[in-house]
Amino acid sequence: MTLNQVVPWGRSLDEYQLMFALSDADLDKSILGCGDGPASFNAEMTALGHQVISVDPIYAFTKDQIAQRIQETYDPIISQVKQTQQDYIWDRYSDPDILGQHRLQTMQRFLDDYKVGLAVGRYRAEALPSLSFTDHQFKLALCSHFFFLYSEQLSFEFHRAAIAELLRVAAEVRIFPLLALDCKASPYVEPIQQHFAHLGFSVETVPVPYEFQRGGNRMLKITY
Repeated sequence: MTLNQVVPWGRSLDEYQLMFALSDADLDKSILGCGDGPASFNAEMTALGHQVISVDPIYAFTKDQIAQRIQETYDPIISQVKQTQQDYIWDRYSDPDILGQHRLQTMQRFLDDYKVGLAVGRYRAEALPSLSFTDHQFKLALCSHFFFLYSEQLSFEFHRAAIAELLRVAAEVRIFPLLALDCKASPYVEPIQQHFAHLGFSVETVPVPYEFQRGGNRMLKITY
């Protein structure tokens, strides 16, 4: 991976709570954030005294390198959103510019926390489908805007192996959204459900109180 392949786009604790239907009890669990990128989730959770480790290949880069990449990709992303506004629900953010400002604030909070979090091991440069953690190290693993969203770029075999790895290190895995980048249902959702149900896991799609991509208001929940 090179940094010019990365599209950094971070989300906040509030958004994580809605996307993953996180209860107060969930927040007290040991949590692995997979593919968190420049989200402020870890920083905000740590400030509240909760335990989160975030993994992402982007954490191999420095704060300044990530900040520069955020600036390089911001205008192209917002431009694309403006061209496809019909694909999104604008109740939470009134327009693409307001969305963009929220994202910049969120990613700045991550950047402010990054050096400290990296030094103490809260941010780790790791990549699926192979993680360094021990079996069942976490109670909960969360994956935001990675699985299913990139169905065209990432194969079904990758999805299956990567989710299996998360289930090795965590007792429960939650994945959001279930849509691909074109805002259509990912073709991998149903076969992934069938695969892990056949292995004996409890698998369900759960409605959540968050919808930005039109129709994207469900998460996949897999537990032992």
